[in-house]
Amino acid sequence: MKPQIAAIATACLLAVSANAEETSSVKVTRIGTQLSSVGSAEFFTGSVRIDSPFKGSGHARVGGATVTFEPGARTAWHTHPLGQTLIVTTGSGLVQHWGGPIQEIRAGDMVWIQPGVKHWHGASKTVAMSHVAIAEAFEGKSVEWMEKVSDVQYESQ
Repeated sequence: MKPQIAAIATACLLAVSANAEETSSVKVTRIGTQLSSVGSAEFFTGSVRIDSPFKGSGHARVGGATVTFEPGARTAWHTHPLGQTLIVTTGSGLVQHWGGPIQEIRAGDMVWIQPGVKHWHGASKTVAMSHVAIAEAFEGKSVEWMEKVSDVQYESQ
């Protein structure tokens, strides 16, 4: 757990943005300096907002964002070549890997999804959920999007 927290802290220190203040080798991106974006209907079901995207500079492969899902909103099925870490910051959500049970996640939970594991995540049916999503790129790609999660799959909890 401690190595994972140290890796996340390191990733956050490497965050880069056009609206960052730079002092020596540390860049601080101020809240509210980046526009929110709407999650693409191609990759998400329901109302999804993406905030504070970050990406490492130079040889760093880490990137991510804060993603907020309104009740019932979720990702499509997808994989990450080097895995993904989710840090749930508010609300109540769900996560499932292909063929596995739907698991509830709540504020304060950390989720690790192994490399190449087909999965989805999003809010519960009645409560919104936000998480910080962190993934590394392999050969320039950090995610492979697949088919959408059907209502039947989502409601099978």
